[in-house]
Amino acid sequence: MGPLTAIVLGAAAGGGFPQWNCACPVCRLAWAGDPRVKRATQASLAVSADGEHWVLLNASPDLRAQLLATPVLQPARPPRSSPISSVILTGAEIDQIAGLLTLRERQGFALFATAETLNTLAANPMLNVLGEEVRRCAVAGDAPFAPAGGISAELFSVPGKIALYLEGKDPALATETGANVGIELRCGTRRLVYVPGAAAMTPALRARLQRADVVLFDGTLFTDDEMIATGTGDKTGRRMGHLPLSGDGGTLAALAGLGGRRILIHINNTNPILIEGSAERRTVEQAGFEIAYDGMEIAL
Repeated sequence: MGPLTAIVLGAAAGGGFPQWNCACPVCRLAWAGDPRVKRATQASLAVSADGEHWVLLNASPDLRAQLLATPVLQPARPPRSSPISSVILTGAEIDQIAGLLTLRERQGFALFATAETLNTLAANPMLNVLGEEVRRCAVAGDAPFAPAGGISAELFSVPGKIALYLEGKDPALATETGANVGIELRCGTRRLVYVPGAAAMTPALRARLQRADVVLFDGTLFTDDEMIATGTGDKTGRRMGHLPLSGDGGTLAALAGLGGRRILIHINNTNPILIEGSAERRTVEQAGFEIAYDGMEIAL
């Protein structure tokens, strides 16, 4: 078995970058073709330990474009085939599951998620188009399973909330349930942890991240009031289920001193760390964090 290889299929938060209807200061740079920013699709990873069997971490609405941009994920045998052996979901948000509709062409693969997430999918008849070829596998938290090709995986609860379209009037925030999880992948002694959404840092979560060789972590907003300050929304980051990078209790402080590679992913279109050379980007880089980008390859 070779080294664990991960490809960032998409680095952006929901809506991508630039977002189709956004003219915030950061998106304006992207629309204008400013070389300091890189366009990005919605967050997802592809991971393999043998180069033949690939595991997708979430299935973003941009999945078809991501497959077109990633040759190792394209069919190699006639009449139809796919190197995608499985998909693991961290929740049931639109930007985590909408790409499943792209995978509806009677192609077999395993779909791993918590019971809460699978129940949400089962309640939507549109997703029945996946058919019997797709094995839906409920996974209990902290229980190891084998998604493909010599990789061992675990799902673990991360403080967060249920999907936006399932929210009631007063949703619970920063709770630990099966509705919002992280993924830990292992191959031999190497560990990769993927947490695209975290509303708070707990001692257990930090301890798990400390054991990882590579952590891809929620980088949605730089400041908690970023959406409000840019006029693009009326919610704080924490209300949206995302720790801000800066400020008291923010991600930079919470993960200070963490070993291994720390890579920010799921970056909102309003976040100034998307701008190369910006003060905010220098701040996160000086703190030891990398910024994910579409097509980024990570070898463990």
